[in-house]
Amino acid sequence: MIKVINLSKTFPKKDGSMFYAVDKISFEANDAEIVCLLGVNGAGKTTIMRIISTVFQPTAGSAEIQGWDIKTQANKVRENLGFLSGDTGLYNRLSGREFITYFGRLYGIDDATIAQRIKDMATLLDMNEFLDKKIEFLSTGMKQKVSIVRSIIHDPPVMIFDEPTVGLDILTARNIVAFIRECKQRGKCVLFSTHIMREAERLADRIVMIHRGKILADGTLEQLRQISSATDLDDIFVYYVNQFTDEAEVLAHEF
Repeated sequence: MIKVINLSKTFPKKDGSMFYAVDKISFEANDAEIVCLLGVNGAGKTTIMRIISTVFQPTAGSAEIQGWDIKTQANKVRENLGFLSGDTGLYNRLSGREFITYFGRLYGIDDATIAQRIKDMATLLDMNEFLDKKIEFLSTGMKQKVSIVRSIIHDPPVMIFDEPTVGLDILTARNIVAFIRECKQRGKCVLFSTHIMREAERLADRIVMIHRGKILADGTLEQLRQISSATDLDDIFVYYVNQFTDEAEVLAHEF
């Protein structure tokens, strides 16, 4: 599971003040559960995921993956985590199969197991036609599928997907959505981010709404509907943003 505890990340601004990209965030995601970080671009979703995956160090607070602390047990965190980011680097001169095999060996997996996992994933994600082509000749969707298999070749219990369907055609996006559901069915803990309301509605067991680095709401879609008295997730999100704006204005007047 994922446990995030009072997590913050600041960056310095030109005027010497600090910008809070993430501001005292706390939430959990359990095994066999899909949790969505939902927010507009720039809300802090990617920063949260990069901290959890040990790419960034937090300014304050911490997080745990399967009980392993991201600051003091980073290697154990990475062993138990698969992280797919939109800017995952690929080696253009290798084929998809060669690239995935290379990363499998880095994880210490034997070649027979790597080959079987590639075979299984290539079938699930419809990759067999291009798996042995050089990556430089693949489409965006094909590269995304290679990135997914690279991210999960070590069969981790926790999966993190940062906007996994952005820029993809509808068929590729459907394959990736199906794969995320497959992860849940296999008992994995899944955290994914999106700004696409429809995607959150279709996939998430629980939605954590993020805005300006803060959590606006955390609950099931039905719970969020009951509290906001709205049905569409677009309207629910706007309701919580307005609540956040009203509270910020009150605080500004108090100080």
